[in-house]
Amino acid sequence: MIGDTETIEEFLARHTSDVEEAVRTAAATEIMPRFRQLAAHEVDQKSGPHDLVTDADRKAELYLTDVLPKLLPGSVVVGEEAVHANPASYEAIQGDAPVWIVDPVDGTRQFVHGDPGFCTLVALAHGGVVRASWTFAPARDQLATAIRGQGAFLDGTPLHAGPPEVGRDLQVATSHPDYTTDEQKRALLGLWTDGVRPRACGSAGLEYLAIARGELDATAFSWEAAWDHAAGILLVEEAGGAHLTRAGEPFRITGGNVLPFTAARDAATARRVVELLSAGA
Repeated sequence: MIGDTETIEEFLARHTSDVEEAVRTAAATEIMPRFRQLAAHEVDQKSGPHDLVTDADRKAELYLTDVLPKLLPGSVVVGEEAVHANPASYEAIQGDAPVWIVDPVDGTRQFVHGDPGFCTLVALAHGGVVRASWTFAPARDQLATAIRGQGAFLDGTPLHAGPPEVGRDLQVATSHPDYTTDEQKRALLGLWTDGVRPRACGSAGLEYLAIARGELDATAFSWEAAWDHAAGILLVEEAGGAHLTRAGEPFRITGGNVLPFTAARDAATARRVVELLSAGA
């Protein structure tokens, strides 16, 4: 536990496996038993037909909200479903306490449709800086982890994003139009140009993992909810990638970013995507 003599680094050295166990248990007990088994009454809409929530989301988040602060006394949880119920709880990201940022099922739409492209995202942040992250795709039994300054790993194997292949079109995953303003739509149109191959994004967490693995070149996202981005941003950074907002600044989990922003396999690609987004706007 964090005390006067233990740092977050020391906590992570002792308890990373405990966090992993909590994430795996949440998926095993609350998510996977409902995968391809959801009843109609277990699925609800939030802001619209593309913004779904299920009993798996709610129950997995409740489990993690109970377990994670016990591992790290004095910490708080900011979870997607809790913030939906009480938007003011999001402000804890800017507080002094260590904060667990939780998306219990990232890619709920895919989960509802029986597609394995979903994951559970957990990040530990302090002072607005993400210190560690866990990206678990339970239907694929893949766990990606990152600790700041210690690298990124997929099932224990180091991840290195590397630069895109020279001469190949950049593959960029972009926000769904339903989640963009008119200004952001114009910015994203800058990606429809020679040398770029944009496509609609799936689970944000799995898109970040694809970048860290060198399978996707970049993203262009128009929303800044920390539970979608905190874990993946650190994963990409620790794999050697970079992230920039349209203002040319690193993405901040505390908000106030100029959107859309990008995460990319390397700094040069991030700058290229931002240039295109700025040209489109």
